[in-house]
Amino acid sequence: MNADKVKLAIAPIAWTNDDMPDLGAANTFEQCVSEMALAGYEGCEVGNKYPKDPAALKRALDMRGLRICNQWFSSFVLTKPFEEVEKEFVAQCDFLRAMGARVIGASEQSFSIQGRKDVPIFGSKYDMTNTEWEKFASGMNRLGAIAKSMGISLVYHHHMGTVVQTAEEVDRMMDMTDPEVFSLLFDSGHLAYCGEDPLTLLKKHSARVKHVHLKDVRPDVIAAVKAGRGSFLDGVRMGTFTVPGDGTIDFGPIFEELGSVGYEGWMVVEAEQDPAKADPLEYALKARAYIREKAGI
Repeated sequence: MNADKVKLAIAPIAWTNDDMPDLGAANTFEQCVSEMALAGYEGCEVGNKYPKDPAALKRALDMRGLRICNQWFSSFVLTKPFEEVEKEFVAQCDFLRAMGARVIGASEQSFSIQGRKDVPIFGSKYDMTNTEWEKFASGMNRLGAIAKSMGISLVYHHHMGTVVQTAEEVDRMMDMTDPEVFSLLFDSGHLAYCGEDPLTLLKKHSARVKHVHLKDVRPDVIAAVKAGRGSFLDGVRMGTFTVPGDGTIDFGPIFEELGSVGYEGWMVVEAEQDPAKADPLEYALKARAYIREKAGI
């Protein structure tokens, strides 16, 4: 891959978990970003312990040679008035622009079960009706146009337990959205988790990928989650996810495909685990070495 075009970041969710605050509760923001820099990353996404004031956050990151590359946005275009979603979306785009970021990662959270501790992650997700698909795609195109007008690219994060989880759903979403304003956040781990082949999907949509999450999986844990009817959050605690090079996904062909289409942007190591079981710095270093070997960056 072209090291002049591709930058490597890591997500803070390995240090402190947004959905389960007890995971990494003792880890401070300062420890998190210092270890990111120590492990050799150039950027990061936004976590729940980050300063909300852009000036304070920028100062802390500048001292460590880090930049913000993206932030998760929970959209509810199916279940909330669009004006309400738009207001929250614009505010987040403003924050990201102040931080020098040029990507916002949306994920539709209407009917999502990813945060439901009482709902099995397998066999329980919501399937949109045709009418809801139209509303969803229209809403995403509108948000994408707003983002573009602000100098930000909207990328969509397909995710376990949400209305866009499977390869078929990703395909339909991409067919129904405007490539001028709507792009894909490719996440290898979430595709592997639901039984899809990440490389096959990437080859279909690589030209519209504008952000990448590098996440590996442990199939034995996935099997245990399925057998025990565990929730998504149960799976995180059990160790479903890990960093590239520590699971079973072969990232070599993934890097080759991204390189072949001239991918330009951030690749983000994002592997939520229990930091008491998987030391964040140790795993950040492991991922960094693996990516250097496989991708040449």
